[in-house]
Amino acid sequence: MIWIGKFDINEISLLLLTVAAYLFVMFTPKKLSREITCMSILWGITTGILYDFTIGGGLLDLYRENDTNHYELFDLFYYALYGPFGYAFIYFYEVLKIRKKTFAFYVGGWALFGVIAQWLFTLLHIITYQNNYSLPYSFPIFLLTQTITGLFYHYVTTVYPSGDSVQ
Repeated sequence: MIWIGKFDINEISLLLLTVAAYLFVMFTPKKLSREITCMSILWGITTGILYDFTIGGGLLDLYRENDTNHYELFDLFYYALYGPFGYAFIYFYEVLKIRKKTFAFYVGGWALFGVIAQWLFTLLHIITYQNNYSLPYSFPIFLLTQTITGLFYHYVTTVYPSGDSVQ
């Protein structure tokens, strides 16, 4: 593991984005229980790392994070950034009162948001595509991920109804 390759725009961007994202988690009005908040952050980190270790720099090697294909310290900031995205998905799911009729639109909107975020990450050199991968391929991946996330959240709040929101 390399600690830091080059300290430039991608590392500065990751620092700023990660701090801003966790400030969002800390300062948004508390609509979710502590259990759901922790679950959503861990779910975001876990699904992000799963994709990065399979289609990203892992098995398929379709994109690289930061400066090299080797792990470095700022990859941890990148992985940590997935947590607030998971939290925001669940947070706005509750704030907007997403139900069956609006679920597909919500998931589609988040998939589009994910593609836009990934496009921004390519501009900031946080992600670099390789091996013929391109941005439009990410949309169905985000659709699948957000659908599974929404269904998982629905399952958890149905089976454990007391943990779905702050009372």
